[in-house]
Amino acid sequence: MLRIFLCLFLINSMAFAQTRHETSAGPVNVTPIVTGLDEPWAVGFLPDGGLLITERDGDLLHGANGTLQRVSGVPKVRARGQGGLLDVAVARDFTSSGEIFLSFSEPRDGGAGTALAVAKFDPDTSSLSDVRVIFRQKYASSAGQHFGSRVVEAPDGTLFLTIGDRGAREEAQDTNRHNGSVIRVGRDGSIPADNPFAGGGGLPEIWSFGHRNPQGAALDLQGRLWTVEHGAAGGDEINKPEAGKNYGWPVISYGQHYSGGKIGVGTAADGMEQPAHYWDPSIAPSGMMIYSGRLWPAWKGDIFVGSLKFSYISRLDGGSVAEEEQMFLEEFTRIRDVREGPQGAIWFLSVVDGALYRVTPV
Repeated sequence: MLRIFLCLFLINSMAFAQTRHETSAGPVNVTPIVTGLDEPWAVGFLPDGGLLITERDGDLLHGANGTLQRVSGVPKVRARGQGGLLDVAVARDFTSSGEIFLSFSEPRDGGAGTALAVAKFDPDTSSLSDVRVIFRQKYASSAGQHFGSRVVEAPDGTLFLTIGDRGAREEAQDTNRHNGSVIRVGRDGSIPADNPFAGGGGLPEIWSFGHRNPQGAALDLQGRLWTVEHGAAGGDEINKPEAGKNYGWPVISYGQHYSGGKIGVGTAADGMEQPAHYWDPSIAPSGMMIYSGRLWPAWKGDIFVGSLKFSYISRLDGGSVAEEEQMFLEEFTRIRDVREGPQGAIWFLSVVDGALYRVTPV
């Protein structure tokens, strides 16, 4: 498929490519930066102004200086169902380490499992080297759904990775499996000593459990982790995962099974955490970002979540965690990722449009 990378320095002269939209913080321009993408999943920003974009079929793309190139050396993926090459995150110390992080469905005996790799990326040759898988889901599955797979670098340099239940609902309550959990490891794959199960009682990588399919994750302005996950029919959730806590799936939920049946015991149970927010009906949430306020001070600390089902960006108040705005409703189809760029612009990926867009103030 033909891919077009619109040079960043030309955007201001390309008014024909922009569309204007009204928001609660005033009018904004939405500009396509890359088009012709094949099922894009995530975008990351390099210090030199370049971009990295994952496509689910296994391609990692490098955009720089008006060109878009396929990156060599990417790990093999099992691109079936919802699996494939999923998240990309650029290390905060990239200038010195040259490292990036990739999550993907790793082909294994028995199917695939969510995996996390670290690699060195050379922008001059658009290539990866020293690729190391630092985490593998303990049990592979032939199921094609619920890989989770967002990667977040914590303030202390450890890495959070979200993993869905892989369609095996009850296993999200089993701390001897990684299904339905947030895991936390060091950049070398080591187990942080303060992980809740580092001393026993569960797999030592697990940070929190009882999640269904968390496809979005981000740090807030205080450096705390937040996640957003798919419910079933209703019950999409925003959570703030804390060490060792149980977020309920599939014992409690604000949704119901697609068949219409009741999930678990209802909406609450002892020892299980309540979501900070839930949607009913479901919006099929994916990418998540918590905004710094750099270009839009009124949105400082607010949470932005892409909707795959209704094709909008949900803006939630960062204090009350209540949905305040449905941005670009039905304008861009199946929004997969939402990120804040280095200069404070908001960027998002549309799966069906096959495009990366940049949002800036008018």
